[in-house]
Amino acid sequence: MLHGAMSNGRVFYSDSGKGLACFLAESGFVVYVLDTYGRGLSAPKLRRGSTLGQGQVIRDQLPLIHHYIVSLHPNNPPIHWCGHSWGGVLMASAISRFPLFQESIASLLTFGTKRSIKIKSLKKWMMVDIGWNKMAPLIAWSHGYLAADRWRMGMDNESRSSLAQSIDWVRGDWIDHDDGFDYGKAAINTAKQGKWPKAWFIAGLGDKVLGHPEDVLRMIQECQFSDVRYTLLSKAEGYRHDYGHADMLTHKDARADHFEQVKMWYEQIEGASS
Repeated sequence: MLHGAMSNGRVFYSDSGKGLACFLAESGFVVYVLDTYGRGLSAPKLRRGSTLGQGQVIRDQLPLIHHYIVSLHPNNPPIHWCGHSWGGVLMASAISRFPLFQESIASLLTFGTKRSIKIKSLKKWMMVDIGWNKMAPLIAWSHGYLAADRWRMGMDNESRSSLAQSIDWVRGDWIDHDDGFDYGKAAINTAKQGKWPKAWFIAGLGDKVLGHPEDVLRMIQECQFSDVRYTLLSKAEGYRHDYGHADMLTHKDARADHFEQVKMWYEQIEGASS
């Protein structure tokens, strides 16, 4: 499981046993939650001069943790990847780039994941155009990194590199800043070769900006997934709430609402592969 920007693995679990990671572990799944460099429980924490960006997560950290998990399970069980928000973008990037992932990942599940933000609203203008694109870089320049927790912009911090790279991706092309790799073209090639794993994109009707349903659908179209499921968490669709960007994973009702469906989906995939 991989968190998004200005976040960490706590979006999936708590010490009291809440969250999707805990729910799936209680249901018999082996669950691994990744804190990327400087976030959550990883060390050292982000500080002035931290240079690692999202490219290192895609090219280094995800391959490293994947190989590590494979080494722990020599019986080769299905490996499922799950991302929240920007974590889903980084996971999709890694899958499109590396044949290893295309051949060994059973599924990709995302919550509120979008590659670009195209919707228009006053809230989007305030949060993204002003807050993320203009104010956040100024704060990051002042501190040497984006102290999102100190400024109450998020639950964890971002390096200046990750911030700049994510800003460019959200409003522009899907290209690696470090080596120029074109993830947009790679995604289309992955689709043409039928190499995308089974995918499920979950959006919340109450998610008005960071994972707006229209932008989630736009990412599905951009990647050209063939075996893909889309779910909108809303009262109109039979769910208890019009879930928002974070509470689709953290709300107390999520366990009895859509977490059960996630468990059943995983069980169906593993049953089909056995």
